[in-house]
Amino acid sequence: MSEIDLKKYRIRTDLIVESIGSSNIEGITKREKEVDDITITDITIDKDIEELNKKKGRYITIGFKDITDTTNRKKVEEVVTSELSSLLQFMKIDKDSSCLVIGLGNDKSTPDSLGPKVVNELVVTRHLYLLDGVNVEKGYRNVSAFIPGVMGNTGIEARDIIKGLVKEIEPGFVIVVDALASSSIERVNRTIQITNTGINPGSGVGNTRMEISDKTIHVPVIAIGIPTVVDAVTIVSDTLKYLLKKFSYSKENINNHANKLKPVHSINYLEKDVKELPAEDKEKILGFLGNLKEEEMHQLMDEVLSPIGYNMMVTPKEIDFVIDKLSLLLSTSMNRVLHPKMN
Repeated sequence: MSEIDLKKYRIRTDLIVESIGSSNIEGITKREKEVDDITITDITIDKDIEELNKKKGRYITIGFKDITDTTNRKKVEEVVTSELSSLLQFMKIDKDSSCLVIGLGNDKSTPDSLGPKVVNELVVTRHLYLLDGVNVEKGYRNVSAFIPGVMGNTGIEARDIIKGLVKEIEPGFVIVVDALASSSIERVNRTIQITNTGINPGSGVGNTRMEISDKTIHVPVIAIGIPTVVDAVTIVSDTLKYLLKKFSYSKENINNHANKLKPVHSINYLEKDVKELPAEDKEKILGFLGNLKEEEMHQLMDEVLSPIGYNMMVTPKEIDFVIDKLSLLLSTSMNRVLHPKMN
């Protein structure tokens, strides 16, 4: 009997917090803290965990609600700046160590354009360090940047391009920025993951390219990503989950006269402390589907949509506006970390 590679059937996500969920897994340390309404989850994995497809290292996940206004974006920017600085110190990267920033993705596809957009906003200085008689002001690091494009256009793996660059310019470390995939609607465009384990581009959408990490390019690698897409299976599964929450909220507040004066669409039941419906109520509403666990519901929807080719990757309609805000947030934070003088 031949073995089946189950990796391509895993839930589509690049986020460690979604991979481990609430499980207690040996070798994983998880710490959480909050800054205002921003949640920071710091996860350390002591060894490679093949069943999660996650490598040994540190993963910092920053969750937020909104960055479309300046005030909220500035708050998240402060957190990203602090956490990225902390990771550099954790990795013992010297303050004068040169950096190569790689913007992965396709600048012609808005949800996948995060990496190129971030690189275009970075302050690059390597050319100044190469000029004779020019002394770069203290507080500005030697930074170079490159956008390798996608294999469909170049015919070359991004990893191979990066290896060539690393060999030629010999940076002290590399930062890779890329758009990710999520298995939760709530995290799309609202989560930043920073890790020292590198990245497998395209893994979250089932299009895995060659690994970019310290093992493959032989210098320390930091990967920064934001989920910008989610698959149709997740949307359907989450919709059924939210349907049960909506019924639970309505049941608890059926006699709440204050709510009767509000339009139904103005009440965000997810922000309320809603009790879980009893099993018999779930069954009345959704039949046998009502008593399926979250993973079972997700698997069922995958079995329904994937064989007929309808498990599409979806992004919010306002992605053009949001991706500009997210790329500005990351580039500003990275500039501040790489060039302390900019603070």
